[in-house]
Parts: sequence; structure tokens; C-alpha cells
Amino acid sequence: MMTSSGVRCARGPTRMREPGVDASRDLDELDTGKLVGKPVRRVEDARLLSGNGRYVDDRPSAHALHMAVFRSDQAHARIDAIRMDAARAVPGVRGVFVWQDIAGLIKPAVATSRMSGYQPTAIHALANGVVHFVGEPVVAVLADSRYIAEDALELIEVDYTPLPVATDPEEAAHPDAPLLHASLKSNVLVERAFVRGEVDEAFKGAPHVIGARFRFHRKTSLAMENRCYMAEVERGRDALTLYTSSQVPGIIRDGLANLMGMPGNRLTVIAPDVGGGFGGKTSMYQEEMLVCVLARKIGKAVKWTGDRLEDLLSTSQAFDERVSASLALGDDGQILGLRAEVVGDVGAYSIYPWTAGIEPVQVISFLPGPYKVPCYHGHVRGVTTPKSPTGPYRGVGRPTSTFVMERLLDMAALELGIDPGEIRRRNLVRPDEFPYKTAVGIVWDRSAFIEGLDAAMERFDYAAARRAQARARAEGRWIGIGFACYAELSGIGSRISASPGMPINTGTDTCVIQLDSTGALTASFGCASHGQGHETTLGQVLADELGARIEDLRVVTGSSAAVPHGTGSYASRTAVISSGAGILAARELRARMLRVAAHLLNTSPEDLDIVQGVIRARSTDASLTFPELANALYSQMGRVPAEVREELCVTRVYDPVVGTTSSATHMVQVEVDPKTYGVHIQRYVIAEDCGRIINPLIVTGQTRGALAQGVGAALLEEVVYDADGQLLTASLVDYLVPSAPEVPDLELVHLPAVSPNTLGGFRGMGEGGTIGAPAAIANAISDALAPLGVGITELPATPERLFRLIHADRLQSTREEA
Repeated sequence: MMTSSGVRCARGPTRMREPGVDASRDLDELDTGKLVGKPVRRVEDARLLSGNGRYVDDRPSAHALHMAVFRSDQAHARIDAIRMDAARAVPGVRGVFVWQDIAGLIKPAVATSRMSGYQPTAIHALANGVVHFVGEPVVAVLADSRYIAEDALELIEVDYTPLPVATDPEEAAHPDAPLLHASLKSNVLVERAFVRGEVDEAFKGAPHVIGARFRFHRKTSLAMENRCYMAEVERGRDALTLYTSSQVPGIIRDGLANLMGMPGNRLTVIAPDVGGGFGGKTSMYQEEMLVCVLARKIGKAVKWTGDRLEDLLSTSQAFDERVSASLALGDDGQILGLRAEVVGDVGAYSIYPWTAGIEPVQVISFLPGPYKVPCYHGHVRGVTTPKSPTGPYRGVGRPTSTFVMERLLDMAALELGIDPGEIRRRNLVRPDEFPYKTAVGIVWDRSAFIEGLDAAMERFDYAAARRAQARARAEGRWIGIGFACYAELSGIGSRISASPGMPINTGTDTCVIQLDSTGALTASFGCASHGQGHETTLGQVLADELGARIEDLRVVTGSSAAVPHGTGSYASRTAVISSGAGILAARELRARMLRVAAHLLNTSPEDLDIVQGVIRARSTDASLTFPELANALYSQMGRVPAEVREELCVTRVYDPVVGTTSSATHMVQVEVDPKTYGVHIQRYVIAEDCGRIINPLIVTGQTRGALAQGVGAALLEEVVYDADGQLLTASLVDYLVPSAPEVPDLELVHLPAVSPNTLGGFRGMGEGGTIGAPAAIANAISDALAPLGVGITELPATPERLFRLIHADRLQSTREEA
């Protein structure tokens, strides 16, 4: 099937290899024992698939004022005058506000860091005299309806004096470039380097040096649900409740409480059902600040729902990097050294709370990947430009680092005449070498690096695929096979912050679990769900630990009031960290319940089993249901003596300290159409190690979704700004995303490698498809075009880029003749 984007893809059912489990079978057809590892149907689907989900925009807002935002159409300019009288006069308008109207009520957000030389930027809720990117909020209008507020925006007039712009980050990094922020010393917000070994000596003595300049263009997360916020106020208590489409309600609560000078017990942040996030909803936004400060100022609820244009203009965007990298290798293909110089375009601000280092620093941190690199020098600069800020995106840093490293390995394999699979096998960390400390100090605890490569090649039937490729090439077809291997830290504990030096504890989660007086179980977590299926997976883990039925459990996520501390969901952390907190809390609650039950059943706790919500004595077969236990403890006064009574509410925090290692090998076969230059993905195999699997259905769904985004990054998605900082891809006509025909079949091989260092043996897996897919597809296209002397160093590999690469000589001759 050919689409208008020039990308073709075969379609068919997703296949997976999960020993002993048929994903199509219902739970009741399987073993009725433990739930972890079973394909339990998602608890959330009963409401989400029937249209009964409750998103922020669904919250009743009959008495709320609606906010609309006047945004800058200038990339960098001084605000000379704002004329708002006509907007204020519109019937139904209840207020028009600029920064000076709220400056005393909320501080600007400043992402702090202890990184040497780091330059923070202040993010004001509304522009404070200067705008720094197209789409920055300048004026907020409150009205009885969004329609009235939007009409009032049309009557606002702003006079600007344009200021110099440097939209190219390499030019902006020059000492004499115009400053985007006048208070800074330069446009370089963050700069770091990692050095290990005698890199110069490694390159000097290497028989082979492979290098290139790579570019991964900017993209956006493009969640199905645009950002949406609603702040409700209780004037009598000076209290606020913010409903937000955020991945990180705990971080937002802590940040807003600080900015507005409110104690946390008067500010509750709730993320209800959230329609996707992908990292774009992990930061604090100006609109979030605005609805809260304005609701508090006027004493009424305030609601803002972004539209798609606003989302494309102002939601944080993803990686925008230029990488010059080279590998030194021996004649046998062994890596001797690696060098990389990275310039990351971080946009207008150092995003709160993650800082400008969140993406570019992780590019050089993870560049060595799962390979043994004895000597390494990686240097990075994060440069501010007048564009929407970049922030976390699914896989942070690793899509770019994997793209660069995997392309270098394929380029080396081509020059040395070594098979691409074999050159990887020679350099991957081997099973007997774990734990392995990388050149930047990251420790891979243990993961199936070699086993993943072997499993993917076996499933792909690699030798047969190469023979078929040779026959196709003889017919003149452009067919290629691509590899990508990656490793990532997941479930990162307190020792490793997501961005070095941030004053935020991203390495723990809290679980509060209780058996109430009706016998029902409720477990509250600091994580937040935006489509991953947390209610199901956490429910499976808890049900196994407690001996409960999953339908007796309620899992609560997404509320800052549910637990004392929690930061949300991101960085493939929930399966490891939240489950760990749940396991600890459930084990303690179970022990307390058994002590009470032992008294009631006149036996010892060791004599008791809990199965399907029934506590039974092995010696007498006497039993208690959870409701009966709760009734005896809470309501039947005197039945449980004071010395036996237990508090059946437990709070536990889990910190994996370092975290664990997830990994995968991607293999893909593509065909490039010589007429349209569209890319046809013919086959896709992933062999992954995500530790002990909680729910194979959810793992497969997460991997397939991430793969779809990886395909978009590799072939379609690109945010484009012109030289003046104007966004040229401000609609889904211009910004292309994969649709169903572009998402390939997925053959998924799970590797049964239990994590040795995490409770439950779990690893994270939510980001893998976005990490491995761009690199694998780039290598496959390069392999397809190798007879033409063409290799991919820039993504996305659009039909236009492929045309220009293939016909570079002819195009150059045409230009010279002109």
C-alpha cells in the first residue's frame, strides 16, 4: 500500500513469542495461580474503549471561566506596547492579563542544576517584556466561554521591536552571536564532556577510522490529547485543585507550590485519564501556571484547553542534534576508540524542571551503547535558539545516540568487509563481563545483549534473508537489511538523576495500601498513567503479593494528594519503581492481615494461606474472606483485643538506587522504490530483554506503539523552522505522522532474563521502539542503497532527502551549470 507520504508498508497480525502463553486466551482459560506473566486484559479498557474515560476536558466546567492565550508571532522581539481595551470591552470577557498583573503572585520557573557552567533561564507565566519564540504566551484572556475569549484575542494589538535571531545552533554558539537572553554570557546553556582512556593514541594507531556528521531533526511528541488544564479554587481555605493532562502531577504540585508560595496541603494536582504523553507532558508549562494563578487571583475556576496549533507551537519538542562522530577500529573490527562532538538545539528555555541538559547530555552519555569502548571522548553543548523549548521525549537522548553508533558500526562493517551482525557480536558486552562499567561510568548490571542479537537473527532467518536480498538485487531492486542494538537504564534509582545536578528525586516511588472496613483494597502510587495500563500491571503485582483477586483491588495513580511524594511516570520507571514500592507495602500488609486472621482462626500466621481473597488455615480448613476480616477488626468491637489489633494501612517507599539495564536488538528489511523514493518496510523483528514480564499483552502494545513513533522519526516526522524562527509545520498537513499502513508488522521475541537487582525482577520497556527503530531503519535504507554509494546520516529519511542523496552529483552539476 502506498500513501501520500511516499512510505509503504505491508500489514498483518502482530506476532509474539511468549513460551507457554497464548495472548489470545482469556485469563480464566489459563492457570488460576499467579497473575504476573499472564495476559490479563486491561482493567482500564472497560471505560476507555467505551468512551467513558474522564479526561481533563471532560470535567464539568459550567461555572469556570475559560482562558485563551495571545501568543507571540515574533521569534525574538521586545514588547513595546500592548493595547487591550477593545478586548476588555467584549461582553462576557472577565479579565485580560499581562505579566505585570500577576508578577507579585507567582515567581518565574527556573530549572536549577549543579552542573558546572550551566546557565538557567527564567520562564515567566506571560512574557516579561521580551518574547523568545513564536508561540510564547503574551496575554491571557478570561471569558464566560472559549469562543468569547478567542474573539477577544483578535482585538489585542501588540507592538514589537524585532531583535536579532540566531536560529542555527552552531552559529548561535559562537561568542559573537546575538544573545537570546540578554542576562546570559552566551547562548550555550550547558556544556559537558566525558573522557576515558588515551583517545588520541587510540585513533593515531588505529588501522581504520570511520566518521561522519549526523543530523537528527527536531520532532514533537504529538499526543492524541492536547494539553489541558483546569484550576478549581476554594476561597475559604485559599486552596487550589489543578486537573492537568500531565505525566508528573507530583512534580507540578511541588513546583507550583513553590512558585505561588502555597503549602502543598492546600494545592492538589490530579492527572485523571491522560491521552498520551511521550515526554511532552513531563514539564511545567506556562498555561499550567496561568490557570492556577488566575483562579487564585479572581476566586473562580479557570479552564484552558489547547488546540492542535497551540500544541505544535508550544508543547516541548524532541531532540534536535548535530553530531560529528568517529570510530577507531582494528583490522578485526574491534572498537579501539570513539569520539563525538554534539551540538543540541534546546530551544528558547532551559525547560522546567529537567534543564537544557536533559536531551543533549544523554546523547553523549549513552553513545557507547551496549558495546565495549575502551577509549572515549564525548563533548556536548546545549544551545538556546528562538524556537519552542526541547524537553524529554520517549527514549531521551538514546534515539540519537543509537542512530549515530549503529550507523558507525554499519559503515565500519562495509569498509572492513565484515557482516553487520558479526561486527556487533565482536563488540557487544558478553554475558561473563557483567556488571560492565561503560566509558562514561554507567553500569550495565546484566542484560541479554548477545542473546538478543542471536535471537533476532534466528527469528529473522538472517542467512535466508541475505540470500533473498542477493536475488532481489540481481533483479535491480533496492532492498536492505538493518540492525540496531541498544541498551538503556530503566527504573533509575536515586543515585542517577535523569539530568545531572537536578534538585529532584526521580529515583523513588511511594505506595500507600490499605484494607478498608468493607474489605476492599486500595493502593495509591505516586506514578501517573497516560496509556500504559498501570491499573492492570500494578494490580497484577499486588494481587499476587496479597493473594487477592484483581477485581478486589483499586489502583489509584495521578494524584499528588494520594501519597506524600511521587514524581510521576517517565523514563521506563513504573514497572520497576512503583511495583517495587507496591511489593514492599503489600508484603507488610499481608503480614499484618495474617496476624489478625491467626487470632480470629485460632491458629498461627504460618498455618495460613491467602488465595483469591480468602484466608484459609491449612490445619483446620477454617477460613475468612477479606470483608469478614475487615468487619471483625474495624466493626466488631472486642473481637480483636487491643494487643492483637493491627493498622491495615501501610506506606512504603522503594528506591532501586541505581536501576537496571534493558536492551534489545531490532532487525528490519526495507525496499526503496526507485520511482517515488518511498520506503517500504517489509519485515520487523525485535528481540528484547525487559526482565520478568508482568503482562505480555501490555508489553507487546507498548513496544508496537513505540515502534510506530520510531518509524515516524525515521521516515516522516520533522518540525521545521525557517531562518527567522517561524514554524513552517504548524498543522498535521505539514507535519506528517505514521498512520496504520505505515506501521509494520511486529515479530516480538521476549528473552526470559530476570533483572538481578530489582524487586520482582522487572525492567522498564516503554521506550525501546523509539530508541532502536530509527537506527535500524536508517541502516536498512543504507544497505539498500549501498550499491549506489549512498548512506544515511540524516533523519528523517524522507523521499525528498533520498532523491537528493541518490542524485547528488546530478543536482550539483545542475547548480554549477546554472
